[in-house]
Amino acid sequence: MASPQARTSTTGRVVRPWPAWADAGCMRWIPGIQVVRHYEIRWLRHDLVAGLALTAVLVPVGIAYAVASGLPGICGLYATVAGLLAYALFGPSRVLVLGPDSSLAALILAVVVPLSAGDPQRAVALAGMMAVVSGVLCVVAGAARLGFVTELLSKPIRYGYMNGIALTVIASQLPALFGFSVDAHGLLDESRQFASALLSGKTNLMALAIGAGTLLALLLLRLYPRAPGVLIAVGGATALVTLQNLAATIGTQAGVPVLGVLPRGLPGFALPSMVADDITPVLLGGLAAALISFADTSVLSRTCAGRTASFVDPNQEMVGLGAANLAAGLFQGFPISASASRTPVAEAAGARTQLTGVVGALAVGAMLLSAPGLLRNLPVAALAAVVITSAIGLIEVADLRRIWRIQRWEFWLSVGCLLGVALLGAMPGIGLAIVVAVIEFLWDGWRPHSAVLGRVDGVKGYHDIARHPDARVVPGLVLFRWDAPLFFANAELFRDRVLDAVAASPTPVRWMVVGAEPITSVDVTSADVLGELDKTLQEAGIALCFAEMKGPVKDKLKRFGLFSRLGEQRFFATTGEAVNRYLESQSVAWADWEDRPGSSAQEEAMSSDDRS
Repeated sequence: MASPQARTSTTGRVVRPWPAWADAGCMRWIPGIQVVRHYEIRWLRHDLVAGLALTAVLVPVGIAYAVASGLPGICGLYATVAGLLAYALFGPSRVLVLGPDSSLAALILAVVVPLSAGDPQRAVALAGMMAVVSGVLCVVAGAARLGFVTELLSKPIRYGYMNGIALTVIASQLPALFGFSVDAHGLLDESRQFASALLSGKTNLMALAIGAGTLLALLLLRLYPRAPGVLIAVGGATALVTLQNLAATIGTQAGVPVLGVLPRGLPGFALPSMVADDITPVLLGGLAAALISFADTSVLSRTCAGRTASFVDPNQEMVGLGAANLAAGLFQGFPISASASRTPVAEAAGARTQLTGVVGALAVGAMLLSAPGLLRNLPVAALAAVVITSAIGLIEVADLRRIWRIQRWEFWLSVGCLLGVALLGAMPGIGLAIVVAVIEFLWDGWRPHSAVLGRVDGVKGYHDIARHPDARVVPGLVLFRWDAPLFFANAELFRDRVLDAVAASPTPVRWMVVGAEPITSVDVTSADVLGELDKTLQEAGIALCFAEMKGPVKDKLKRFGLFSRLGEQRFFATTGEAVNRYLESQSVAWADWEDRPGSSAQEEAMSSDDRS
């Protein structure tokens, strides 16, 4: 199957489907134009069919996630239409489907509900501004080529966040599934209110039956990936309410709560507004949405690219996601992300390009213009079932079992992030996850492994004497390896461990040789500590030397003036060279295992002499 990004000639050579000038300037940032210029007519039938099939999922899911985010259901369709059209122009992925997503629902809800105080228009404006903030951040980060930032979130942290979000989303949707509502925020408060409402008999049995039936149908239909599970389950629930006339009458408690008639027409351009008190939570919410949505989008984008043997630029992916969020925010939507449930629908239906998303968006827009009342009898309990099913899909257990077996502390790190999101809320939980991610990132460099090295009989090189108790050390020589960059946070520890190694030496030390191959960087603070360490060792009659130091690190020492102070004679290309120079200069008697009569190395050398 050909890809619009590249084609293969009859000779097997990969050729570009557009001229070289198209990669220059602003054209590089608009992949959609490049695809249009080289669109193949044979793709059209597949894209049209896939787009229409995708529409059947876009509508109920978009509405469900909007309601789960504390917004009017129509906002989910506005975000879907605007996001798909913008991504088709600026997104690099061939068939990625963007839209409202369960991973962002709890985050949006946590920001919007407390600030809006029940005003739906204010809620829409706040969510729209969150999308604008998220979009601007993604576009700027993509243009600055910062697509790597999400790599700070390790698997355990992401699992903890997503599991916490899943629990929060499920708790927020249980009241709707049981046919009533609660005025609560956060997992603990919602759980208490839900239990209280159950005990007081507020359950709407008919709504619960429809919601539970929809949930069961969705879970069973997962066994058939090619079946339009959401359309079947939600369509069946809507048909049942319509045929049996079960919809609740406005102002009464009887019947099943339903969505009602959607506003007719397409969304208009509207710049979201907010008051001064909203700025901080909206900015933080937009930042969190950008981080989480791009993490999800980049993973899914790479997965799709892998299936088609193509390449997707992560920086352009960030720009495409940002453009989609900007469009959603400016047209009465809310933050969106790539969808792990709708993208496979498009792929299974035969999508070839982003025209699939355009067709889906146009079909949703046509419904809003011509048949806004089509879903008026859609049960709210069925929408809750859709969201709960998606939240269940977010829960990761299997890989956490593997992490438990191989790295217990990372498992508990994941549990900690889960508790942070579930107990503190989505916003503080995300902040906690980011802080923990940075600490995790710094920890290995902050408190790295170090070792004193010795010679092990029969094994080439020099090895950690703590792991090889039978290793022999050269008298008067300490070989010390530091397995991290040297920077301000670990410089003092480096000095202390070097001095500890000197103190632990079984013989008086004359040389301290630092095996510097793992040291990838040195900053001003650590260079000053090295200077102080050299002075301390010199006063004790010990020479500080370095082996296998990388050129860029040596260049930094030259700029800091430390290289000239120590002298070039203290830097050696290899550890073996440093050992040999020490033995020569100090006249130390040392018999290496390779030099002993009868050793394999000695026999090999003798055989070589015989052959010569």
